[in-house]
Amino acid sequence: MSLLVVGSVAFDAIETPFGKTDKIIGGAATYIGLSASYFTKKVNLVAVVGGDFPKTDIEMLEKHGINTAGLQIKENEKSFFWAGKYHNDMNTRDTLTTELNVLGEFDPIIPDNYQSCEYLMLGNLTPKVQQTVIERLTKRPKLIVMDTMNFWMEIALGDLKETLKLVDVLSINDEEARQLSGEYSLVKASKKILEMGPKVLIIKKGEHGALLFNKEEVFFAPALPLEDVFDPTGAGDTFAGGFIGYIAKTGDISFANMKRAIIFGSALASFCVEKFGTERIVHLTEKELNSRVQDFIDLVQFEIKIS
Repeated sequence: MSLLVVGSVAFDAIETPFGKTDKIIGGAATYIGLSASYFTKKVNLVAVVGGDFPKTDIEMLEKHGINTAGLQIKENEKSFFWAGKYHNDMNTRDTLTTELNVLGEFDPIIPDNYQSCEYLMLGNLTPKVQQTVIERLTKRPKLIVMDTMNFWMEIALGDLKETLKLVDVLSINDEEARQLSGEYSLVKASKKILEMGPKVLIIKKGEHGALLFNKEEVFFAPALPLEDVFDPTGAGDTFAGGFIGYIAKTGDISFANMKRAIIFGSALASFCVEKFGTERIVHLTEKELNSRVQDFIDLVQFEIKIS
């Protein structure tokens, strides 16, 4: 089942209480693609980088079965760069540098052999670019999943609301859900957001798990308690990649299967935070992933009698 991932492939520089990095590979599409590759080997990438982006990193993506034919390389320009510093609680961070570079004028070109994609994952980009991707597909995918952030709610709310009408699943965090809906209660927030267009809403709550809503049902997936959270960068995108990757593998877009996909996404995200950047999720084994999923099952499984 072919999956199209559109988003940023970029450089990050990260500082946490555990240490810091120089420029390392990052970007929403990078994390999504790597995570999804553990479930499907038909991941097609659309993104843009500058001539400064290492060929070795592109080769790493290709070794994971990610098709980079849609990766535009602007030879005389620079790749998107973000630098951030996390506070001691690891839940808050300060952005130190944001350099859009090639991403500022990104025009998503969809190669002909990507047009038959059955699943589309729109990583965090301007809503207008996300909408352009959907409009350029000659056939609507079986499922369109979209991520966004509070920045676009502040400067491009009209475009965002138009794009929301075109997608099936929206993935945002709790703060963004409250901002988009104007409601503090996440249950009330979900109802308002689902009226904007998506059929399903995922609300990520970081170390407190994730909520999955449609208009009739709600599901809660816990986060796995970890001894150490080394670097949260990319965890949300890794989660999204695991979610859409599992859906693409199974070919089942039912709400019941999305519950399972949430668990697999959460398992991948729990690996991501254990080391800087993509370092942990690049070299996972099937045994490690299955064991981590079993940890999630054990976490919530219990027997109870109601008399």
